[in-house]
Amino acid sequence: MKKLWILCLSFLFSSFVCAQTVWIVPLKGAIGPATSDYISREIELAQNSGVSLVILKTDTPGGLDSAMRDIIRAITTSHIPVATWVGPSGARAASAGTYILLASHIAAMAEATNLGAATPVQLGGVSPTKPNDSAPTDSDNKDTASQDSTENSDKVPAKTAMEKKVINDAKAYIKGLAKLHGRNAEWAEKAVSEAASLDSTEALSLNVIDYIASSPEELVSLINGKTVSLNDSQKLLTFDTPIFEQRHPDWRAEMLAVITNPNVAYILMLIGIYGLLLEFYNPGVGLPGVLGGICLLLAMYALQMMPVNYAGLALLLLGIGLMVAEGFSPSFGILGLGGIVAFILGSIFLMDSDLPNFQIALPLIFGIAATSALLIILTIGLLLRIRKKGVTTGVSTMLGKIATVTDNFMHGKGRVQLNGTLWSAVSENEEALNTGDKVEVIQIHGLTLTVKRQRAND
Repeated sequence: MKKLWILCLSFLFSSFVCAQTVWIVPLKGAIGPATSDYISREIELAQNSGVSLVILKTDTPGGLDSAMRDIIRAITTSHIPVATWVGPSGARAASAGTYILLASHIAAMAEATNLGAATPVQLGGVSPTKPNDSAPTDSDNKDTASQDSTENSDKVPAKTAMEKKVINDAKAYIKGLAKLHGRNAEWAEKAVSEAASLDSTEALSLNVIDYIASSPEELVSLINGKTVSLNDSQKLLTFDTPIFEQRHPDWRAEMLAVITNPNVAYILMLIGIYGLLLEFYNPGVGLPGVLGGICLLLAMYALQMMPVNYAGLALLLLGIGLMVAEGFSPSFGILGLGGIVAFILGSIFLMDSDLPNFQIALPLIFGIAATSALLIILTIGLLLRIRKKGVTTGVSTMLGKIATVTDNFMHGKGRVQLNGTLWSAVSENEEALNTGDKVEVIQIHGLTLTVKRQRAND
């Protein structure tokens, strides 16, 4: 009975502690597939663990539209409140970060932070049937657009019908997110149509955010006793003795962040392709094939999660194919140089995004291209040197060499040993030759040598 009471008290205590637990989850840097996977899993885990509140500690320049929508979907379907706090001072929630802030049940910012500039200006890879695949750009580009819109008091012009579709879709989406929690939908639309930005003080005065707080702890004290809308119902937030838990990305999130880095995915793809080629041309080694297969699979996984320009990918593969062809079918640089040009263009076009975090570094591209060019030049140089050399193998190289008679010649016929091999031979003018005599090869007919006695002065 005593044990039963202890178990009941432990259960009540643990339930009380969970109900007061606040998770602080970092949302930092460009928003991509690795970020959305991590945030979505953290929100789901918080619900299963009975956590009272999740605070997204945000500092982001923006990111990919698809990743942003995954995070927003996790927030809007959550059974526990999710607060987004832009901080500490100096942080920002630009572009995709603005959408996430407006979608959260509680929106807060620290002093000296900003949000906005949510115009989806990267439109090059958008499919006509999927306008939501556009990616908000980095805040630097949008800050410029915001300044231009302030000076001209005009909306950002849509140059094509596709751009109009994407911008209208983004406006409707962000307005819906703002209305979800009674925030300023009119300004939210301006964040898209005019790339407008606000600091924390202006955002609070215009009802874009709910609170200004210098820390997550201050935010929890401000919302204590407040009611939020949660899945079409009202929830009273009570924090008597909150326990704050700083969350950190696990190994899976760290690994995804590494392999979905465009530079890493690019290198993995090249290692994979070259590894498989080495294995095909030198079968039986094993290591290049195994390493190449693993790297290529990792690269394919990373690329399918990123905004890939398939024309760029095709050019990249064509370039690699031409450079490999140069090594095995020498064209004195024509195939190799064409391959390098296609390789560089494909590498530049590969990532269909204006976000610096989702582009391949140009020094890396030109470094690998220069290395490939040096290999091609070295191969051509070796081939030219080989062409200048005389024949070093084959039957034609046996003329003039000295052989040893192994059997006495009968009627001008016998056998000789040359380079460790026995040959049938005939002597010149049916000369008699004895075992051990040295003879010179003067002619070859099929597998029979014509020889003559080596003279003493030879």
